[in-house]
Amino acid sequence: MLTIKILFWVFLFIIFYSYLGYGLLLFCLVRIKEMVTGKNKNREDAGYEPEVTLFVTAYNEKDFVDMKLQNSFSLDYPKEKVKHVWITDGSDDGTPDLLRNYPGVEVYHQPERAGKIAAMNRGMQFVKTPIVIFSDGNTMLGKESIRRIVSLFGNPKVGCVSGEKRIFNKDTAAATEGIYWKYESKLKQWDARLYSVVGAAGELFALRTELFKPVERDTLLDDFIISLRIAMQGYTIQYDPDAYAIENPSASVKEELKRKIRISAGGIQSVIRLKALLNPFKYGMLSFQYISHRVLRWTLAPIGLAIILICNFIIALSDGFFNGCSVYTWLFWGQLLIYLMAFTGWILEERKIKIKILFVPYYFMIMNLAVYLGFMRYIKKQQSVNWERAKRG
Repeated sequence: MLTIKILFWVFLFIIFYSYLGYGLLLFCLVRIKEMVTGKNKNREDAGYEPEVTLFVTAYNEKDFVDMKLQNSFSLDYPKEKVKHVWITDGSDDGTPDLLRNYPGVEVYHQPERAGKIAAMNRGMQFVKTPIVIFSDGNTMLGKESIRRIVSLFGNPKVGCVSGEKRIFNKDTAAATEGIYWKYESKLKQWDARLYSVVGAAGELFALRTELFKPVERDTLLDDFIISLRIAMQGYTIQYDPDAYAIENPSASVKEELKRKIRISAGGIQSVIRLKALLNPFKYGMLSFQYISHRVLRWTLAPIGLAIILICNFIIALSDGFFNGCSVYTWLFWGQLLIYLMAFTGWILEERKIKIKILFVPYYFMIMNLAVYLGFMRYIKKQQSVNWERAKRG
């Protein structure tokens, strides 16, 4: 029984640390660091204004082309210093032809669809500017996004800059997804202030063109792998929440689950491919941040949810389920209540009824379920690089 109790408390701590504890520790570490050394000053040269390339890989984005380009042309940065490169491999809905109607837009198309990373690898040969900025064809950028991203590259130690993903807040599902991304945004801000962000957001991120190296063609999380490999070279990944890409939320939690399963499969692949980064003796602070913010969420934390429920059941059974004096009994019934709330949230969501207090635990369980399903999909090699896009609201 002692072993079971130790397992229970160890994994309960891992779950708490992964989702809340690391954020609290990170906040404290940042405050201590900045009291000792002062705040980070990454924007060393406010006048730094190099040429940049807005790089978009698009698959059948005809419905978004006009809106995306109007947004791109309106961004606050000298127009003559912004190059527009679109890679449209596999698109058969007229996207390439529509793009060619816009002067100044370079369109590189091939009929074969080999996935986003293959398109990125192929398309980078056409980038001639010192900074390349990646964004998705269906996301709109904040007006000052380029200027804010570029200014961070005024610090020569910065190799990559991540923008923020924002969600249109239309209903409870959008609000829950938005709350999650706001929390993630705060963690990224603190990560950057402590040392480095651990992974860029594919909706909007930039890097020094010279640092780009082709990535394996079967890579699932290209943004994550590319950015962290740059960090492993000794550069930092910085973050600006005011440089943002905004998109509609997933049309439903089922669609969000579909997206998160893909990400989870890619997360497992990334942990394996970046296994060298698990060595804190070599990568120091970067390893600590990577393990705390990413690795635990893709590995031990989801496993821990099942382990603490089983262990808690065994301990509560030995104590007597209705023994009100036992902390394990209270914790067991508390776990069951959370799962009941999640299940109720699922039932109501199926009926298009969304109650926030029930939707939050439901969304949390969906996130962790996605890790299990993503792991199985990765092991069975069922996750194609040609992702099926989740439907947006």
